[in-house]
Amino acid sequence: MSTSIATIKSLSHRYSRDWAIRNINFEVTEKGILGLLGSNGAGKSTTMNILCGVINQTEGEALIDGINIRQHPVAAKRLIGFLPQKAPLHFELTVNEYLTYCANLRDIPAQDIPGAVEVAKKKCGISHFSNRLISNLSGGYQQRVGIAQAIIHNPKLVVLDEPTNGLDPNQILEVRKLIKEIGEERSVILSTHILSEVQATCDRIIMIEHGEVVFADTMNAFNNYIEPNSLMLHLSHAPDIKELEDLAFIDRIEEVEIGQYRVFFNDPNQVTQKLIQLSADKGWGLAEIYLEKSSLDGVFAQLSANTKGRE
Repeated sequence: MSTSIATIKSLSHRYSRDWAIRNINFEVTEKGILGLLGSNGAGKSTTMNILCGVINQTEGEALIDGINIRQHPVAAKRLIGFLPQKAPLHFELTVNEYLTYCANLRDIPAQDIPGAVEVAKKKCGISHFSNRLISNLSGGYQQRVGIAQAIIHNPKLVVLDEPTNGLDPNQILEVRKLIKEIGEERSVILSTHILSEVQATCDRIIMIEHGEVVFADTMNAFNNYIEPNSLMLHLSHAPDIKELEDLAFIDRIEEVEIGQYRVFFNDPNQVTQKLIQLSADKGWGLAEIYLEKSSLDGVFAQLSANTKGRE
């Protein structure tokens, strides 16, 4: 039987009259990366802040390795590494000074602090910046320092809230790689509003919308559950749009510009192959065809529709 590293039970929180989250339930029982996905304002940060003991919930429980974080906050927080949306950096300190300060905050024995600092720097690829002021680092390396402080005490659970926010594409790829490496050693919860971030990084996914869980399963199950329902079609010798609209396997079609169409379909099976074959047979001059990735709003709409359909 697997041991639960983190458990959220019937978690609800209200700011004034409004509920930010309502009856959230999930469990983390193994190493790897769990993605907490939701649009801005969905309740992700509230959930993370409660799980890490930053705020107290209105209802429900948050347990870390079986320890109730509200009842025993110090014991529970020893097991957690947390990087909030805005990394808690001290820009006037060097990397070494800051991580030593964080190690002291984490109550690491004095004789073990130098070793802990070196391990965290090496894992996060910042050893060569040991004596540089944090203010003089790029955004990507500042984020690496933020992650280093979250793992310096070797926690069982690492919680990262929007860890790639504000980074450029190259920095995002570097930080994703680092997060994956951390996920090989311990449990990670990654909160984000970016669908591609979860798809590129996570093993499992929990989706929150309007403060409630709308999906919880593996990444493979998610990819099988959410199927694209449109594709882009570019024809250099396009027929009249009516001919395309009359195809039995097409639900509807929009002309984006001359010769370029957005094609909607109900059954994704073989739709691409059928259009390729028709283009070859009829001389339409197929220039490009690809399935469109669902937007986050589209995913939530589809999840809501599928959930209602099962009720």
